Amino acid sequence: MNATAATNLHPDECLLRPGNTNCGGCGMSIGLTMLGRALAEAGDTCTLVIPACCGIVTAGAFPTTSYAVPTIATTFASSAAVASGVASIRDINNESGQVICWAGDGGTYDIGLGTLSAAAERNENIIYICYDNEIYGNTGGQRSSATPAGARTTTTPWGKSEGKKDIMSIMAAHRIPYAATMSVAHPEDFARKMSIALSMQGMRFLLLHSPCPTGWKSEPQDSVELVRLAVASGLFPVYEVYDGATYRINIEPDGTDPAEYFRRQRRFKDDEIDLDVTRRDCADRMQLLKALAALYPRTA
Repeated sequence: MNATAATNLHPDECLLRPGNTNCGGCGMSIGLTMLGRALAEAGDTCTLVIPACCGIVTAGAFPTTSYAVPTIATTFASSAAVASGVASIRDINNESGQVICWAGDGGTYDIGLGTLSAAAERNENIIYICYDNEIYGNTGGQRSSATPAGARTTTTPWGKSEGKKDIMSIMAAHRIPYAATMSVAHPEDFARKMSIALSMQGMRFLLLHSPCPTGWKSEPQDSVELVRLAVASGLFPVYEVYDGATYRINIEPDGTDPAEYFRRQRRFKDDEIDLDVTRRDCADRMQLLKALAALYPRTA
């Protein structure tokens, strides 16, 4: 079996084909489009491995598909394990192309964390991209461990009490070759990091902040601006970690107040978000990352 039978994507082809049924303003759709461009720019192709999530519903009903590359549907917990097997066959057969997991936060932070950790510990030769929309979007919008504090979901109707899990620190602790955060509001940074990931071997983990108008109770036209506000205010830091040891901050927050980010999403109630605490948390998070970047800088 040729694990990457598709020919390379060209600039006039789309990884995510037109006519798919994804929601308007879906960050995942934007991310897939940007991924397709990065593959085309590199003259590369991929096999997608997708667990239960909006990403696999995107493919549509057999025998048609909205994806222009071979795509494997897996159980919720096993995408990293399946991708490891596909990558092993590819490498044994000296085949070209990437094996890319495309998974939501439910299949990454929660249900799939065991196989993700195992693949990272083995330094499997795969790229794992988590499009983080901070909920279980495909099954009704339940809370995940990626859901931020205060967010109302179908299982936290009065707001989530716990904060968001720090998945980047967990992945960096595995000492994998490359881990990075990305935002659909910053396509140049996305393209650069995908170029780095595509040029490397071993386990590469990319965390993409992915707006979901349905789950975030926001307007579709606000999606890109929302995640731009998250980066500008420090709510979502954009940085990269090499070998779990060297850090680089890619986009510095510009002092934007996070209040506007919360105001544009009806999943948050004004009186349930302590903005002073949020501002302090953002500042503390960036201070820690700056300290790590200063202590363990990336020189190359």
